[in-house]
Amino acid sequence: MAWLILILAGVFEMLGVVFMNIYAKTQKKIAILGIAVTFVLSFSTLSLALHTIPMSTGYAVWTGIGAVGGALIGIVFYGESKNIFRLVCIFVILASTIGLKLLS
Repeated sequence: MAWLILILAGVFEMLGVVFMNIYAKTQKKIAILGIAVTFVLSFSTLSLALHTIPMSTGYAVWTGIGAVGGALIGIVFYGESKNIFRLVCIFVILASTIGLKLLS
């Protein structure tokens, strides 16, 4: 169950970054509320997951989910670069995140 909560924390982290991008592009104040809510949810669920999962593993997986998710959202929805080297780096982060889960 802690791993599902950790994944949820990573999803909230990705949503927070999306709201940050929305605010940067539009300056709409509602995006600030989205940032606040998603980051509070992200940190809260991360904290819950860390009651069971070791901090070093949990934090690394959480940041990995946020980094890979943010990069993929940028590629899919915002037309960011699909350069092969960038995709390889994303894959390495993803593989490392999965490896930490498998070895924990």
